[in-house]
Amino acid sequence: MMYLDHNSTTKIDKRVLSRMMPYFRENFTNPSSIYRIAQEAREVLEDARETVANCLKCGPKEIYFTSGGTESNNLAIKGTAWRRRREGNHIITSRIEHHAVLNPCRWLEGMGFRVSYIPVDSTGIVHVDALRKAITPQTILISIMWVNNEIGTIQPIKEIAEIAREKGIYFHTDAVQAIGKIPVNLKEIRVDMLSLSGHKIYGPKGIGVLFVREGTHIESLIHGGSHEMSLRAGTENVPEIIGLSEAVKIATTELGEENRRLSILRDKLETGLQERIPDIIINGHREKRVSNTLSLCIRYVEGESVLLHLDLNEICASSGSACTSGSTKPSHVLLAMGIEPEIAYGSLRFSLGRKNTEEDIDKVLDILPRIVEKLRSMSPYK
Repeated sequence: MMYLDHNSTTKIDKRVLSRMMPYFRENFTNPSSIYRIAQEAREVLEDARETVANCLKCGPKEIYFTSGGTESNNLAIKGTAWRRRREGNHIITSRIEHHAVLNPCRWLEGMGFRVSYIPVDSTGIVHVDALRKAITPQTILISIMWVNNEIGTIQPIKEIAEIAREKGIYFHTDAVQAIGKIPVNLKEIRVDMLSLSGHKIYGPKGIGVLFVREGTHIESLIHGGSHEMSLRAGTENVPEIIGLSEAVKIATTELGEENRRLSILRDKLETGLQERIPDIIINGHREKRVSNTLSLCIRYVEGESVLLHLDLNEICASSGSACTSGSTKPSHVLLAMGIEPEIAYGSLRFSLGRKNTEEDIDKVLDILPRIVEKLRSMSPYK
């Protein structure tokens, strides 16, 4: 099997798994207990918090462990809304956010909040001027993703953070697809909140982080004990927290070398497909994008049909976000970029990872053109 869907999830790194294993069996204790072995677990947990903080260039007390990117996004968005509802009821986000941002915003609309969904240009870059104009005295939160999960486009997060700070508005960024792919320095880029997820960076599933800058105050969503500095109740998942911290450390340490390697592979795949398949469209910004992601639309075929044929050839790819697989609607990201629905239906996403090689790219370049030619021969639209 050739796996080219790393934006969906990643295989846990052996180095990560080996760090986790002792805390499933040998030291399985609750880190809130007072006896020595439990306090050893607490010490390891706090070391993991410090490791993540050092990688992101922030303070350990600004790192809160959650169950993943979706919970982190919900905590940031709903937590801000409830905490600041007496100051205002307006939230700004973009039309191309992950549904873990869009759906909490839509839920808040049902609770009386107003949400502005900012447009993007044809490359998937948020219109900063439109965002600036959308701000009102009632605006309490801006949430814009750092890197888009479908097309890999990198947003102008530093500029948006500066706008938010000027206006006294909290700014949250979903950085699930940014960590390990681009440098993230929270001393330089003054976001108030940031979400990340372990399973996107060769760590375990079911664990994530919400960074909350000191001085940023949000409401809890999960109530119980005083875990996670009283922001997120529930016994800490020590093995997965350790795994996440190791995954973050590896991803940030190896970022430069891995980016160079993946850029070469992605560019070879992109150029080769353009040479072999007529009438394809490359989606997203050609420069402001992460190194591992290639999104394209193939005219006159359906992306789902292509994926099924790739699967028969033991190639795993995606038509967009894994969280919307099974949907009969075209990608909301591509539609927001102005791509016509009949073209958006032909979308594919290849997201490369650590184990992919030049031989993998050669196999796709050999098999995909033949799949497209076969499907087009049966298409009534060409």
